[in-house]
Amino acid sequence: MSQYERRLDLLNRYRVIYRRKPITDKPTSSYEWGDFYENGTHQYYNLFYTRAKINTYKSLKWHLYVLWYLNSDMDQDLFRAIVITICKKENGFVTFRCSKALIDSMIYDVSMMDLEKAPPNKIRKIIFNDFTGLDMRQKLSIVGKMIGRSKLTETEIYDAMLILHDEKSKITISKLASILKCSTRTIHRNMGNELKREKELLNQQI
Repeated sequence: MSQYERRLDLLNRYRVIYRRKPITDKPTSSYEWGDFYENGTHQYYNLFYTRAKINTYKSLKWHLYVLWYLNSDMDQDLFRAIVITICKKENGFVTFRCSKALIDSMIYDVSMMDLEKAPPNKIRKIIFNDFTGLDMRQKLSIVGKMIGRSKLTETEIYDAMLILHDEKSKITISKLASILKCSTRTIHRNMGNELKREKELLNQQI
C-alpha cells in the first residue's frame, strides 16, 4: 500500500468535480441516511470515496475519463495539470510511478473520448449521504435490510465490500455472507471473476 496520504486538497484547489449523484435516475425510496435504488443506478460517481488507491493503468485511465466527463468545461491545460497531479505518486492517488510517456498517452486517449457517452460504471443500489454519523455496523445493517427486498446480485455484494474496506476491515466470504444474511455458497455463486479480483485488490490495500 502507498505510504502517501491522498491530497484531495490539490483537486479542490482547481475546483475539480470528482463526485456526482444520479441525475435522471430517481431513487425508489429516500431516508435520512441516503437513497435506495431498487433497480440500481450507473449514474453515481464518487471518485476517491474509499481508501483504495489506483493501482493499475486501466483503473487510472478510467478515473481520468470520469474526471474529463464530469468536468466538461475543463480545458486541455487544466486537464493536463490535473492528470500530472494525480499521476504523481507522492500525492497519494496512485501506487506506482508514471512516466511522462504514460501521462502523455493517457491525456491523449482520454481527451479523444466522447463526452456525450457516460464512462462505464458499477451499478449501485445504496447511496449514503455525507456525514450520516453512521458507523460500519450501522451501514452494514442497512445494507442487509435493504437487500432483503430483492434477489442477491453482485451489486449488493459490492456495496458491502466497499463499507468493509472503508473501515479497514478485511473482506472475506464469511463476513459478506453474515452481512447479507445468506450462505457462503450463495456469495461464491454470485461473485464473478471481476468482483473476486476487486476483493483481492481492496484487501491488498488495507
